Amino acid sequence: MKAIIGRKVGMTEVFAEDGTMYPVTVVEVLPNVVTQVKTIEKDGYAAIQVGYEDKKESRANKPEKGIAAKANTVPHQFLRELRADEMLNYQVGDKITVDIFKAGDIVDVIGTSKGKGFEGAIKRWHQKIGPKGHGSGYHRGSGTFANNGRTNNRVLPGKHMPGHGGHKSATILNLQVIQVIPEKNAILIKGGIPGPNKSVVQIRTAIKTQLKKKTLKPLIVRNVEETIVEEEVVETPTQETLVEETIIETPTEETPVEENPVTEETPNESTSEEIPEVDTPEEAHTITVDTPEESSPDIEIEVPNIPQE
Repeated sequence: MKAIIGRKVGMTEVFAEDGTMYPVTVVEVLPNVVTQVKTIEKDGYAAIQVGYEDKKESRANKPEKGIAAKANTVPHQFLRELRADEMLNYQVGDKITVDIFKAGDIVDVIGTSKGKGFEGAIKRWHQKIGPKGHGSGYHRGSGTFANNGRTNNRVLPGKHMPGHGGHKSATILNLQVIQVIPEKNAILIKGGIPGPNKSVVQIRTAIKTQLKKKTLKPLIVRNVEETIVEEEVVETPTQETLVEETIIETPTEETPVEENPVTEETPNESTSEEIPEVDTPEEAHTITVDTPEESSPDIEIEVPNIPQE
């Protein structure tokens, strides 16, 4: 028989290659450190004590620090005893990992059931309700406390009465291990297990003999991490290209600014058509004198006056 301590994470579903869906509970199983070994000669029974989840030394008391010092480890948040034949081979300081189980194993899961708060006898113990008529004086009472005249001075132990429901040790038998993931310290168990999420549970080999073997179909394996990495690599160069495009576009906006002042300085001459032909002011006088003779005598009087000024 094998056993290990873990923490319930929650429920999900996995699929087989043929489409079969398995509802599973994910249990996180961190390495269990052996802190003590109980022997029949010294303690009267054979078992090992394991610690689960590290704990700060400042938050541990002296007994916890002493147990951790003997095992050459740090204090742990939870200490549990495992009574299993196959676990007696471990020594103080050894670590028990999730790979002791494999897919297809049949296990029992022990945990603390969810607390229900204060409940009446009808809900807590499933007693029968009284008459619902208005004349009845008994609807959801606890029933008689009589004990046939024997020990009438007290209530017999085990009497079903109102009180706190749930929050008790519960065991679910014959559950199947669907998958074991040592890289993530996780084990997937088919069906639900007792206790709320984040509660500590114990997984052990089934104590009952399995007359009918449960079959397990091969599961679909998906490499989610690889696909995510590839997408990130493809997206990164696209951002660099955008930066390069912006750098190339910036000089194109500056070039028209340099040409504008050149065009604004040239229109100081009389006409825009004369600017590309005339290089010096002397040639300009000859051109202006020749054109008015062909056009009209009125212009001949005005043209010679301009160079004199």
